[in-house]
Amino acid sequence: MTTLTEQAPGLVTVGVDTHNDFHVAVVIDSLGRMLDSKRFDANSDGYRCLHQWASTFGTLDKVGIEGTGSWGVGLSRHLNNQGVDCVEVSRPNRQHRRRYGKSDHADAHAAAKAVQSGEASNTPRNQTGPVEGLRVNRVAHRSAVKARTQAMNQLRALIVSASDDLRERLDGLTMVQITKTAARFRSSGSLDEREITKQAMRSLARRIVFLNNEIADLEAVRSRLVKKAAPPALLEEFGIGPGNASDLLITFGSNPGRIGTDSAFAALCGVSAVDASSGRQQRHRLNRGGDRQANSALWRIVLVRMASHQPTQSYIAERMSQGKTKREAMRSLKRYVARRIWKILSDHQSTIDNP
Repeated sequence: MTTLTEQAPGLVTVGVDTHNDFHVAVVIDSLGRMLDSKRFDANSDGYRCLHQWASTFGTLDKVGIEGTGSWGVGLSRHLNNQGVDCVEVSRPNRQHRRRYGKSDHADAHAAAKAVQSGEASNTPRNQTGPVEGLRVNRVAHRSAVKARTQAMNQLRALIVSASDDLRERLDGLTMVQITKTAARFRSSGSLDEREITKQAMRSLARRIVFLNNEIADLEAVRSRLVKKAAPPALLEEFGIGPGNASDLLITFGSNPGRIGTDSAFAALCGVSAVDASSGRQQRHRLNRGGDRQANSALWRIVLVRMASHQPTQSYIAERMSQGKTKREAMRSLKRYVARRIWKILSDHQSTIDNP
């Protein structure tokens, strides 16, 4: 029979519902009874006051925090520095909220109960070090790439509707050539349609050039961070470059003790098989969860290996000869690559922890 996790007398559990400007905390005892709740500012003084306030009820066992990767990151970092064991808590689902209502105190109480019962047990990511630098770098890089793609599409659309001489001048050129040509356009200052179109093309082309330089700078920083954070064996794997390595390192995190098995890492990457059996039908379905950026990185690695890696090509041919589809074979390969990467990163962390 399932029972609540036993706690020693005097231990208390804290649940925190986080917001941008303030956090709401609830303290419960070892029997799950709420002792008190209070609201604190979301700043360094508020974090210190929350810790001192909760400690007055007994010895802190664990603190369950919602949103440890966003609004709760500051509190989680502060408590970790104080030696407090923090747990990442998922937000209550809609069914729970329909049944028990929605309030900050109710969410904080639910977080504390989830930690005490063992329902929530994940260690928050460590938001420091080169891996955190990679995450921040990826935010800016993805934004710049998206903006460049948008500008390129807009420039192509202007060419389609431009005057005949402009369209003929740019027809048949690559995007790089179009960008260089349009960036040198000069406007006579006239307000006729042709001159306005040239001015708009020049603006978009110069924006693309600027974004190209920005992306190159961000990728240079990313390469240095990857060399600092990744073990050499990771970059030696076939099909893994700085981009794919960055996405996988971000998912793995800088405190990999939170990922104890290759199965957990595969689930985190969305490449683990999900049981969908019922009655006599025994089957597994595609996992649509997990970190989609890591899943995309594994997909790119598999594509590169399928194109120019002989063992992978032989494996695909063998699986397809057994009646598997190409997609099914690729899913198996993604699971294999995830297992291999987890092994490399785990061994590297063990070497760091036990030199």
